[in-house]
Amino acid sequence: MPDWSIKLHDGIHSLGQTAWDACAGADNPFVSFAFLSALEDSGSVSRRTGWLPQHVALHSPDGQLAAVCPAYLKGHSWGEYVFDQGWARAFEAAGGSYYPKLQIAVPFTPAPGPRLLLHPEAPPETASVLAEALRQLCGDLQLSSAHVTFCTEEDSALLAQRGWLPRLGVQYHWHNQGYQTFDDFLAALSSRKRKVLKRERRDANAAGLTFETLRGPDITRADWDAFYRFYENTIDRKWGSAYLTPSFFPLLSDRLGDKVVLMVARKEDQPVAAALNLLGTDTLYGRNWGCVGDWPFLHFELCYYRAIDFAISHGLKRVEAGAQGEHKIQRGYIPSLTHSAHWLQNRSFYASVASFLEQERAAMQAEVTALSELSPYKQDTE
Repeated sequence: MPDWSIKLHDGIHSLGQTAWDACAGADNPFVSFAFLSALEDSGSVSRRTGWLPQHVALHSPDGQLAAVCPAYLKGHSWGEYVFDQGWARAFEAAGGSYYPKLQIAVPFTPAPGPRLLLHPEAPPETASVLAEALRQLCGDLQLSSAHVTFCTEEDSALLAQRGWLPRLGVQYHWHNQGYQTFDDFLAALSSRKRKVLKRERRDANAAGLTFETLRGPDITRADWDAFYRFYENTIDRKWGSAYLTPSFFPLLSDRLGDKVVLMVARKEDQPVAAALNLLGTDTLYGRNWGCVGDWPFLHFELCYYRAIDFAISHGLKRVEAGAQGEHKIQRGYIPSLTHSAHWLQNRSFYASVASFLEQERAAMQAEVTALSELSPYKQDTE
């Protein structure tokens, strides 16, 4: 990459909001300066948590900023949702050191989106230069590997052309087929599935709860305090780790404004559950949820059905409800492939992982085909 230059920044503030967002654009909230800076400023991302910011800035031969990447040095594989712990064990069993590694990602966020963030006026070869530069960083920093996770299909394809190994995953997304109302969506389902959804909504709304959808500035500190209790409760029940600190959520609300959508359920004016969503240009992204008590079908109501209601009323194309959960299929969320790309410095290890991923991709594509057969939507014969 003659005359191109690359610089690593140990915090997003050293790049600045104007420069970062000029490359990140406005479509995806997770790669925005607002979101990534809230992670850093809240202490959710730090050396202490094992996410050391090393954001990549690529400058073209004329010295102009051409691209950025959200990048982190990692000493573990927690909070990524593209699982490589087996690779780490295999490499270390063979005498290698898998960590530290370079993670090009949005921490704790399994939401697909761009990871190679190109300035709109960047030269046409910028993406290819960036792909090569990230590979070179592994050698320069003596890292075992680099991983671009939950990237777009376009990012993955470009990286694959430069020798990176593509990997597939699966999530469940709802797609708006021009619905004007929730009833329009219900009408697209098979009769049996439609009855199930109606019953679940009826039961959730028969528990004496009231529901409210709040946007950024309308969310109070008391709302966030309650939400954090719910978040911790969900983590405790799943034997997980609370990656996000209490101060992260108010910071996010302050910085992203109306793009933060909090759906709250209350019993006698006391919050008992909430679901956090972020709003993109054409997509609602479901992120975290939690509750206290046992409320029939409340999770489905807050996280899936009210998200669909919101998407329809705001003319959005999709709802992406986060990682895992085949149960989402029956509620209108269909299997969708996710993408990542991986570079491994050791050539024999690279070959082993390439062989594994070739088999995994075939299995994943077969799984998506099989899961698609479970679609709740009407078939042509109905």
